[in-house]
Amino acid sequence: MFKKILIANRGEIALRVICACKDLGIKTVAVYSEADRHSLHTRFADEAICIGPAKSARSYLDIPSVISAAEITNAEAVHPGYGFLSENADFAEVCETSGLKFIGPTPPVIRRMGLKQEARAAMNDAGVPVLMGSKDVLKSVEEALDIAGTIGYPVMLKASAGGGGRGMRVVRNAEDLPGLLSQAQAEAAAAFSCGDMYMEKLAENPRHIEFQILADEQGNVEVLGERECSIQRRHQKLVEEAPSTAVKPELRQRISDGLRVALKAIGYTNAGTVEFLMDQDGNLYFIEVNARIQVEHPVTEMVTGADLVKSQILIAAGEKLTEILPFPLGTPPLRGHAIECRINAEHPETFVPSPGRITGLNLPGGAGIRVDTAAYTDGVIPPHYDSLVAKLIAWGSDREEARRRMLRALEMFVVEGIHTSIPLHEHILSHPDFIEGKLDTGFLARTGIISAGEKK
Repeated sequence: MFKKILIANRGEIALRVICACKDLGIKTVAVYSEADRHSLHTRFADEAICIGPAKSARSYLDIPSVISAAEITNAEAVHPGYGFLSENADFAEVCETSGLKFIGPTPPVIRRMGLKQEARAAMNDAGVPVLMGSKDVLKSVEEALDIAGTIGYPVMLKASAGGGGRGMRVVRNAEDLPGLLSQAQAEAAAAFSCGDMYMEKLAENPRHIEFQILADEQGNVEVLGERECSIQRRHQKLVEEAPSTAVKPELRQRISDGLRVALKAIGYTNAGTVEFLMDQDGNLYFIEVNARIQVEHPVTEMVTGADLVKSQILIAAGEKLTEILPFPLGTPPLRGHAIECRINAEHPETFVPSPGRITGLNLPGGAGIRVDTAAYTDGVIPPHYDSLVAKLIAWGSDREEARRRMLRALEMFVVEGIHTSIPLHEHILSHPDFIEGKLDTGFLARTGIISAGEKK
Protein backbone atom coordinates (compact mmCIF):
# COMPACT_ATOMS: atom_id res chain seq x y z
CA MET A 1 0.00 0.00 0.00
CA PHE A 2 1.10 3.55 -0.69
CA LYS A 3 2.44 5.61 2.20
CA LYS A 4 1.83 9.02 0.63
CA ILE A 5 -0.34 10.25 -2.26
CA LEU A 6 -0.26 13.65 -3.95
CA ILE A 7 -3.65 14.99 -5.05
CA ALA A 8 -3.34 16.90 -8.32
CA ASN A 9 -6.61 18.80 -7.96
CA ARG A 10 -8.55 21.22 -5.80
CA GLY A 11 -11.91 21.83 -4.13
CA GLU A 12 -14.38 19.15 -3.15
CA ILE A 13 -12.77 16.33 -5.16
CA ALA A 14 -9.42 16.97 -3.46
CA LEU A 15 -11.17 16.70 -0.09
CA ARG A 16 -12.95 13.54 -1.26
CA VAL A 17 -9.60 11.92 -2.08
CA ILE A 18 -8.15 13.07 1.26
CA CYS A 19 -11.06 11.33 3.05
CA ALA A 20 -10.41 8.09 1.18
CA CYS A 21 -6.70 8.28 1.98
CA LYS A 22 -7.39 8.88 5.67
CA ASP A 23 -9.66 5.81 5.71
CA LEU A 24 -6.73 3.80 4.34
CA GLY A 25 -4.12 5.34 6.65
CA ILE A 26 -2.30 7.06 3.77
CA LYS A 27 -0.58 10.46 4.11
CA THR A 28 -1.64 13.16 1.64
CA VAL A 29 -0.05 16.06 -0.18
CA ALA A 30 -2.21 18.92 -1.45
CA VAL A 31 -1.13 21.22 -4.24
CA TYR A 32 -2.70 24.63 -4.56
CA SER A 33 -2.59 27.83 -6.57
CA GLU A 34 -2.19 31.24 -4.95
CA ALA A 35 -5.96 31.70 -5.29
CA ASP A 36 -6.55 28.54 -3.23
CA ARG A 37 -4.07 29.27 -0.46
CA HIS A 38 -6.83 29.17 2.19
CA SER A 39 -8.88 26.34 0.68
CA LEU A 40 -9.90 23.43 2.89
CA HIS A 41 -7.94 20.82 0.95
CA THR A 42 -4.74 22.62 1.92
CA ARG A 43 -5.81 22.57 5.56
CA PHE A 44 -6.77 18.92 5.85
CA ALA A 45 -3.95 17.37 3.84
CA ASP A 46 -0.82 16.36 5.75
CA GLU A 47 1.30 18.61 3.54
CA ALA A 48 0.50 21.42 1.11
CA ILE A 49 2.63 23.01 -1.61
CA CYS A 50 1.89 26.08 -3.71
CA ILE A 51 2.51 25.29 -7.38
CA GLY A 52 1.80 28.63 -9.04
CA PRO A 53 -0.51 31.59 -9.59
CA ALA A 54 -4.28 31.51 -9.94
CA LYS A 55 -4.33 30.79 -13.66
CA SER A 56 -4.73 27.01 -14.01
CA ALA A 57 -2.32 26.82 -16.95
CA ARG A 58 0.44 27.95 -14.59
CA SER A 59 -0.60 25.84 -11.61
CA TYR A 60 -2.99 22.87 -11.75
CA LEU A 61 -2.22 22.22 -15.44
CA ASP A 62 1.53 22.78 -15.06
CA ILE A 63 2.89 19.24 -15.24
CA PRO A 64 6.49 20.05 -14.17
CA SER A 65 5.22 21.89 -11.07
CA VAL A 66 2.94 19.02 -10.05
CA ILE A 67 5.69 16.44 -10.57
CA SER A 68 8.19 18.56 -8.64
CA ALA A 69 5.75 18.79 -5.72
CA ALA A 70 5.43 15.01 -5.69
CA GLU A 71 9.19 14.50 -5.78
CA ILE A 72 9.91 17.09 -3.09
CA THR A 73 7.42 15.46 -0.70
CA ASN A 74 8.41 11.87 -1.55
CA ALA A 75 4.90 10.98 -2.70
CA GLU A 76 4.54 7.52 -4.23
CA ALA A 77 1.37 8.04 -6.25
CA VAL A 78 -0.74 10.80 -7.79
CA HIS A 79 -4.52 11.00 -7.80
CA PRO A 80 -5.71 13.42 -10.51
CA GLY A 81 -9.39 13.71 -9.47
CA TYR A 82 -11.55 14.91 -12.36
CA GLY A 83 -10.88 17.73 -14.83
CA PHE A 84 -7.45 19.36 -15.07
CA LEU A 85 -4.89 16.59 -15.78
CA SER A 86 -7.14 13.60 -15.07
CA GLU A 87 -7.40 12.47 -18.72
CA ASN A 88 -4.03 13.78 -19.87
CA ALA A 89 -2.09 10.79 -21.18
CA ASP A 90 1.15 12.80 -21.27
CA PHE A 91 0.80 13.56 -17.56
CA ALA A 92 0.12 9.89 -16.76
CA GLU A 93 3.21 8.99 -18.78
CA VAL A 94 5.41 11.55 -16.99
CA CYS A 95 4.19 10.16 -13.66
CA GLU A 96 5.29 6.68 -14.72
CA THR A 97 8.73 7.81 -15.92
CA SER A 98 9.15 9.74 -12.65
CA GLY A 99 8.48 6.63 -10.57
CA LEU A 100 5.01 7.77 -9.51
CA LYS A 101 1.93 5.57 -9.73
CA PHE A 102 -0.82 7.34 -11.67
CA ILE A 103 -4.16 6.44 -10.07
CA GLY A 104 -6.14 5.89 -13.24
CA PRO A 105 -5.95 4.03 -16.55
CA THR A 106 -2.63 3.52 -18.34
CA PRO A 107 -1.39 6.23 -20.75
CA PRO A 108 -2.13 4.17 -23.92
CA VAL A 109 -5.69 3.51 -22.77
CA ILE A 110 -6.26 7.17 -21.87
CA ARG A 111 -5.03 8.16 -25.35
CA ARG A 112 -7.22 5.62 -27.08
CA MET A 113 -10.35 6.54 -25.11
CA GLY A 114 -9.61 10.24 -25.60
CA LEU A 115 -9.91 9.75 -29.36
CA LYS A 116 -13.65 9.28 -29.55
CA GLN A 117 -13.68 7.50 -32.90
CA GLU A 118 -11.25 4.86 -31.57
CA ALA A 119 -13.42 4.30 -28.50
CA ARG A 120 -16.43 3.90 -30.81
CA ALA A 121 -14.57 1.28 -32.84
CA ALA A 122 -13.55 -0.66 -29.72
CA MET A 123 -17.14 -0.73 -28.43
CA ASN A 124 -18.51 -1.68 -31.84
CA ASP A 125 -16.06 -4.61 -32.03
CA ALA A 126 -17.37 -5.87 -28.66
CA GLY A 127 -21.00 -5.70 -29.76
CA VAL A 128 -21.89 -2.61 -27.74
CA PRO A 129 -24.44 -0.58 -29.77
CA VAL A 130 -22.99 2.58 -31.35
CA LEU A 131 -24.78 5.39 -33.21
CA MET A 132 -24.29 5.47 -36.98
CA GLY A 133 -21.56 7.87 -37.98
CA SER A 134 -18.09 8.35 -39.38
CA LYS A 135 -15.59 5.54 -38.79
CA ASP A 136 -12.68 7.98 -38.62
CA VAL A 137 -12.10 11.68 -38.19
CA LEU A 138 -13.57 13.77 -40.99
CA LYS A 139 -10.96 14.57 -43.64
CA SER A 140 -12.89 17.12 -45.67
CA VAL A 141 -16.18 18.94 -46.08
CA GLU A 142 -16.94 16.69 -49.04
CA GLU A 143 -16.51 13.56 -46.93
CA ALA A 144 -18.71 15.04 -44.20
CA LEU A 145 -21.44 15.78 -46.74
CA ASP A 146 -21.24 12.25 -48.13
CA ILE A 147 -21.52 10.63 -44.68
CA ALA A 148 -24.35 12.92 -43.57
CA GLY A 149 -26.21 12.16 -46.79
CA THR A 150 -25.83 8.43 -46.14
CA ILE A 151 -26.93 8.33 -42.49
CA GLY A 152 -29.49 11.12 -42.90
CA TYR A 153 -29.96 14.50 -41.27
CA PRO A 154 -29.93 15.72 -38.55
CA VAL A 155 -26.38 14.84 -37.55
CA MET A 156 -24.08 15.88 -34.71
CA LEU A 157 -20.51 17.08 -35.23
CA LYS A 158 -18.24 16.29 -32.28
CA ALA A 159 -14.65 17.04 -31.34
CA SER A 160 -12.59 13.86 -31.40
CA ALA A 161 -10.31 14.96 -28.56
CA GLY A 162 -12.75 16.84 -26.35
CA GLY A 163 -15.93 16.95 -24.36
CA GLY A 164 -18.02 19.20 -22.14
CA GLY A 165 -20.10 20.47 -25.05
CA ARG A 166 -17.22 22.27 -26.80
CA GLY A 167 -16.70 21.57 -30.48
CA MET A 168 -20.25 20.22 -30.87
CA ARG A 169 -22.72 21.35 -33.53
CA VAL A 170 -26.12 20.06 -34.67
CA VAL A 171 -26.49 20.06 -38.45
CA ARG A 172 -29.98 19.79 -39.90
CA ASN A 173 -29.29 20.25 -43.61
CA ALA A 174 -26.46 20.09 -46.15
CA GLU A 175 -26.40 23.86 -46.68
CA ASP A 176 -25.40 24.52 -43.06
CA LEU A 177 -22.80 21.76 -42.76
CA PRO A 178 -19.69 23.51 -44.18
CA GLY A 179 -20.07 26.57 -41.95
CA LEU A 180 -20.90 24.61 -38.81
CA LEU A 181 -18.02 22.21 -39.40
CA SER A 182 -15.61 25.14 -39.67
CA GLN A 183 -16.99 26.66 -36.44
CA ALA A 184 -16.73 23.37 -34.56
CA GLN A 185 -13.16 22.75 -35.78
CA ALA A 186 -12.06 26.21 -34.64
CA GLU A 187 -13.70 25.80 -31.23
CA ALA A 188 -12.19 22.33 -30.75
CA ALA A 189 -8.72 23.52 -31.77
CA ALA A 190 -8.90 26.39 -29.28
CA ALA A 191 -10.18 24.20 -26.44
CA PHE A 192 -8.23 20.96 -27.00
CA SER A 193 -5.37 21.91 -29.35
CA CYS A 194 -6.89 19.47 -31.82
CA GLY A 195 -9.49 20.35 -34.43
CA ASP A 196 -10.28 16.78 -35.51
CA MET A 197 -14.01 16.13 -35.81
CA TYR A 198 -16.24 13.10 -36.27
CA MET A 199 -19.93 12.73 -36.99
CA GLU A 200 -22.83 10.84 -35.45
CA LYS A 201 -26.49 10.50 -36.30
CA LEU A 202 -28.35 12.89 -34.00
CA ALA A 203 -30.66 11.28 -31.46
CA GLU A 204 -33.41 13.85 -30.96
CA ASN A 205 -34.23 14.66 -27.30
CA PRO A 206 -32.40 11.62 -25.93
CA ARG A 207 -31.85 10.58 -22.36
CA HIS A 208 -28.22 10.63 -21.18
CA ILE A 209 -27.33 7.38 -19.42
CA GLU A 210 -23.88 6.41 -18.14
CA PHE A 211 -22.49 3.20 -16.65
CA GLN A 212 -19.90 3.21 -13.85
CA ILE A 213 -17.08 0.71 -14.20
CA LEU A 214 -14.15 -0.49 -12.12
CA ALA A 215 -11.37 -2.69 -13.50
CA ASP A 216 -8.42 -4.14 -11.62
CA GLU A 217 -4.93 -4.86 -12.96
CA GLN A 218 -5.61 -8.61 -13.08
CA GLY A 219 -8.20 -8.32 -15.86
CA ASN A 220 -11.40 -8.24 -13.80
CA VAL A 221 -14.07 -5.72 -14.80
CA GLU A 222 -17.18 -4.78 -12.83
CA VAL A 223 -20.09 -2.62 -13.97
CA LEU A 224 -21.82 -0.91 -11.04
CA GLY A 225 -25.08 0.01 -12.70
CA GLU A 226 -26.06 3.21 -14.44
CA ARG A 227 -26.74 6.87 -13.72
CA GLU A 228 -29.32 9.13 -15.35
CA CYS A 229 -27.71 12.47 -16.32
CA SER A 230 -30.36 13.92 -18.64
CA ILE A 231 -30.97 17.21 -16.80
CA GLN A 232 -28.43 19.42 -18.54
CA ARG A 233 -27.83 22.98 -19.64
CA ARG A 234 -25.62 23.43 -22.70
CA HIS A 235 -24.35 19.85 -22.31
CA GLN A 236 -23.38 20.51 -18.67
CA LYS A 237 -25.01 18.17 -16.15
CA LEU A 238 -27.05 19.68 -13.32
CA VAL A 239 -28.88 16.73 -11.74
CA GLU A 240 -27.89 13.07 -11.72
CA GLU A 241 -29.55 10.00 -10.24
CA ALA A 242 -29.08 6.27 -9.89
CA PRO A 243 -30.53 4.03 -11.07
CA SER A 244 -32.30 5.35 -14.17
CA THR A 245 -36.06 4.83 -14.30
CA ALA A 246 -35.71 4.12 -18.04
CA VAL A 247 -33.28 1.19 -17.77
CA LYS A 248 -34.92 -2.17 -17.16
CA PRO A 249 -33.00 -5.07 -15.55
CA GLU A 250 -32.68 -6.94 -18.86
CA LEU A 251 -31.18 -3.92 -20.64
CA ARG A 252 -28.86 -3.20 -17.70
CA GLN A 253 -27.59 -6.78 -17.79
CA ARG A 254 -27.09 -6.80 -21.57
CA ILE A 255 -25.14 -3.53 -21.62
CA SER A 256 -23.10 -4.55 -18.56
CA ASP A 257 -22.13 -7.86 -20.17
CA GLY A 258 -21.01 -6.06 -23.35
CA LEU A 259 -19.00 -3.51 -21.41
CA ARG A 260 -17.14 -6.21 -19.47
CA VAL A 261 -16.04 -7.76 -22.76
CA ALA A 262 -15.11 -4.43 -24.38
CA LEU A 263 -13.17 -3.00 -21.44
CA LYS A 264 -11.26 -6.21 -20.83
CA ALA A 265 -10.27 -6.29 -24.51
CA ILE A 266 -9.12 -2.66 -24.31
CA GLY A 267 -7.04 -3.43 -21.21
CA TYR A 268 -8.86 -0.83 -19.16
CA THR A 269 -7.87 -0.43 -15.50
CA ASN A 270 -9.13 1.64 -12.57
CA ALA A 271 -12.35 3.69 -12.60
CA GLY A 272 -14.22 4.97 -15.63
CA THR A 273 -17.61 5.90 -17.00
CA VAL A 274 -19.12 4.73 -20.27
CA GLU A 275 -21.69 7.19 -21.61
CA PHE A 276 -24.73 6.41 -23.76
CA LEU A 277 -27.66 8.16 -25.36
CA MET A 278 -31.10 6.55 -25.16
CA ASP A 279 -33.47 7.25 -28.03
CA GLN A 280 -37.23 7.57 -27.74
CA ASP A 281 -37.63 3.83 -28.39
CA GLY A 282 -35.50 2.96 -25.35
CA ASN A 283 -32.38 1.91 -27.31
CA LEU A 284 -28.97 2.74 -25.85
CA TYR A 285 -26.08 3.90 -28.04
CA PHE A 286 -22.48 4.37 -26.90
CA ILE A 287 -21.01 7.87 -27.20
CA GLU A 288 -17.77 8.03 -25.16
CA VAL A 289 -15.62 6.80 -22.26
CA ASN A 290 -14.54 9.15 -19.47
CA ALA A 291 -11.29 7.65 -18.20
CA ARG A 292 -11.50 9.05 -14.66
CA ILE A 293 -13.75 9.39 -11.64
CA GLN A 294 -16.89 11.41 -12.39
CA VAL A 295 -18.34 14.39 -10.52
CA GLU A 296 -21.53 12.38 -9.96
CA HIS A 297 -19.88 9.24 -8.55
CA PRO A 298 -21.58 9.63 -5.10
CA VAL A 299 -24.99 8.49 -6.38
CA THR A 300 -23.46 5.16 -7.42
CA GLU A 301 -21.75 4.87 -4.05
CA MET A 302 -25.06 5.47 -2.29
CA VAL A 303 -26.94 2.71 -4.14
CA THR A 304 -24.16 0.08 -4.27
CA GLY A 305 -22.27 0.59 -0.99
CA ALA A 306 -18.97 0.72 -2.90
CA ASP A 307 -16.40 3.45 -2.14
CA LEU A 308 -15.25 4.32 -5.66
CA VAL A 309 -12.36 6.62 -4.72
CA LYS A 310 -11.02 4.18 -2.15
CA SER A 311 -11.39 1.46 -4.80
CA GLN A 312 -9.31 3.54 -7.23
CA ILE A 313 -6.45 3.69 -4.74
CA LEU A 314 -6.63 -0.01 -3.89
CA ILE A 315 -6.68 -1.00 -7.57
CA ALA A 316 -3.61 1.19 -8.21
CA ALA A 317 -1.91 -0.57 -5.29
CA GLY A 318 -2.46 -3.91 -7.02
CA GLU A 319 -5.45 -5.31 -5.16
CA LYS A 320 -8.16 -7.37 -6.88
CA LEU A 321 -11.78 -6.33 -7.19
CA THR A 322 -12.75 -9.48 -5.31
CA GLU A 323 -10.88 -8.09 -2.30
CA ILE A 324 -12.18 -4.54 -2.72
CA LEU A 325 -15.89 -4.63 -3.48
CA PRO A 326 -18.47 -5.39 -0.77
CA PHE A 327 -20.28 -7.88 -3.05
CA PRO A 328 -19.32 -10.78 -5.38
CA LEU A 329 -18.28 -9.87 -8.91
CA GLY A 330 -21.18 -9.76 -11.34
CA THR A 331 -23.79 -9.08 -8.67
CA PRO A 332 -23.68 -5.35 -7.83
CA PRO A 333 -26.73 -4.52 -5.71
CA LEU A 334 -28.83 -1.47 -6.47
CA ARG A 335 -30.33 -0.49 -3.12
CA GLY A 336 -32.87 2.30 -3.16
CA HIS A 337 -32.41 5.47 -5.17
CA ALA A 338 -30.00 8.44 -5.04
CA ILE A 339 -30.15 11.94 -6.55
CA GLU A 340 -27.34 14.51 -6.80
CA CYS A 341 -27.72 18.25 -7.38
CA ARG A 342 -24.69 20.29 -8.41
CA ILE A 343 -24.86 23.53 -6.43
CA ASN A 344 -23.05 26.11 -8.55
CA ALA A 345 -22.04 29.72 -7.83
CA GLU A 346 -24.24 31.33 -10.46
CA HIS A 347 -27.49 33.23 -10.71
CA PRO A 348 -30.33 30.64 -10.87
CA GLU A 349 -32.18 32.49 -13.66
CA THR A 350 -29.53 34.24 -15.74
CA PHE A 351 -26.73 31.71 -15.08
CA VAL A 352 -24.25 34.59 -14.71
CA PRO A 353 -21.27 33.38 -12.62
CA SER A 354 -21.30 34.56 -9.01
CA PRO A 355 -17.83 34.15 -7.49
CA GLY A 356 -17.09 35.82 -4.17
CA ARG A 357 -16.90 35.40 -0.42
CA ILE A 358 -19.38 33.18 1.40
CA THR A 359 -20.65 35.26 4.32
CA GLY A 360 -22.99 32.64 5.75
CA LEU A 361 -23.36 28.88 5.30
CA ASN A 362 -25.67 26.19 6.61
CA LEU A 363 -25.17 22.68 5.28
CA PRO A 364 -28.22 20.39 5.39
CA GLY A 365 -28.24 17.04 7.13
CA GLY A 366 -30.65 14.42 8.34
CA ALA A 367 -31.44 10.91 7.14
CA GLY A 368 -30.16 10.06 3.69
CA ILE A 369 -28.31 13.34 3.05
CA ARG A 370 -24.67 13.72 2.03
CA VAL A 371 -22.83 16.95 1.12
CA ASP A 372 -19.49 16.92 -0.69
CA THR A 373 -18.05 20.43 -0.53
CA ALA A 374 -14.98 22.53 0.15
CA ALA A 375 -17.07 25.59 1.03
CA TYR A 376 -17.01 27.25 4.44
CA THR A 377 -18.08 30.56 5.99
CA ASP A 378 -15.68 33.31 4.89
CA GLY A 379 -14.31 31.01 2.22
CA VAL A 380 -13.99 32.40 -1.30
CA ILE A 381 -15.33 30.92 -4.52
CA PRO A 382 -12.65 32.15 -6.96
CA PRO A 383 -13.52 33.24 -10.51
CA HIS A 384 -10.69 31.24 -12.05
CA TYR A 385 -12.13 27.72 -11.90
CA ASP A 386 -15.32 25.68 -12.11
CA SER A 387 -18.20 27.32 -10.23
CA LEU A 388 -19.12 24.20 -8.21
CA VAL A 389 -19.86 25.05 -4.57
CA ALA A 390 -21.13 21.68 -3.40
CA LYS A 391 -22.61 18.38 -4.45
CA LEU A 392 -25.81 17.63 -2.55
CA ILE A 393 -26.79 13.97 -2.53
CA ALA A 394 -30.02 12.44 -1.22
CA TRP A 395 -30.72 8.72 -0.81
CA GLY A 396 -34.09 7.10 -0.27
CA SER A 397 -35.60 3.64 -0.26
CA ASP A 398 -37.25 4.63 -3.55
CA ARG A 399 -37.07 7.55 -5.99
CA GLU A 400 -39.89 9.52 -4.40
CA GLU A 401 -38.33 9.36 -0.95
CA ALA A 402 -35.00 10.49 -2.41
CA ARG A 403 -36.73 13.36 -4.22
CA ARG A 404 -38.54 14.54 -1.09
CA ARG A 405 -35.36 14.33 0.96
CA MET A 406 -33.55 16.35 -1.69
CA LEU A 407 -36.20 19.08 -1.59
CA ARG A 408 -35.97 19.17 2.19
CA ALA A 409 -32.18 19.45 2.00
CA LEU A 410 -32.31 22.18 -0.66
CA GLU A 411 -34.63 24.20 1.56
CA MET A 412 -32.21 23.87 4.49
CA PHE A 413 -29.10 24.62 2.38
CA VAL A 414 -28.21 28.28 3.01
CA VAL A 415 -25.40 30.05 1.16
CA GLU A 416 -25.08 33.80 1.73
CA GLY A 417 -22.84 36.30 -0.03
CA ILE A 418 -23.12 34.75 -3.50
CA HIS A 419 -25.89 33.55 -5.79
CA THR A 420 -26.31 29.79 -6.19
CA SER A 421 -28.35 27.41 -8.33
CA ILE A 422 -30.37 26.12 -5.34
CA PRO A 423 -33.66 27.76 -6.50
CA LEU A 424 -33.22 26.22 -9.95
CA HIS A 425 -32.84 22.75 -8.42
CA GLU A 426 -35.95 23.26 -6.30
CA HIS A 427 -37.87 24.15 -9.44
CA ILE A 428 -36.55 21.11 -11.33
CA LEU A 429 -37.32 18.58 -8.61
CA SER A 430 -40.82 19.99 -8.12
CA HIS A 431 -41.78 19.84 -11.79
CA PRO A 432 -44.42 17.20 -12.68
CA ASP A 433 -42.28 15.76 -15.50
CA PHE A 434 -39.35 15.21 -13.12
CA ILE A 435 -41.65 13.60 -10.57
CA GLU A 436 -42.94 11.21 -13.26
CA GLY A 437 -39.43 10.49 -14.58
CA LYS A 438 -40.10 12.07 -17.97
CA LEU A 439 -36.54 13.18 -18.63
CA ASP A 440 -34.44 14.07 -21.65
CA THR A 441 -31.53 16.39 -22.43
CA GLY A 442 -33.98 19.08 -23.56
CA PHE A 443 -35.86 19.01 -20.23
CA LEU A 444 -35.06 22.58 -19.15
CA ALA A 445 -36.16 24.15 -22.43
CA ARG A 446 -39.13 21.83 -22.96
CA THR A 447 -40.58 22.54 -19.54
CA GLY A 448 -39.98 26.29 -19.73
CA ILE A 449 -37.71 26.26 -16.68
CA ILE A 450 -35.01 28.20 -18.55
CA SER A 451 -35.60 31.56 -20.21
CA ALA A 452 -36.47 32.07 -23.85
CA GLY A 453 -32.97 33.39 -24.45
CA GLU A 454 -31.47 30.21 -23.03
CA LYS A 455 -33.66 28.07 -25.29
CA LYS A 456 -32.02 29.66 -28.29
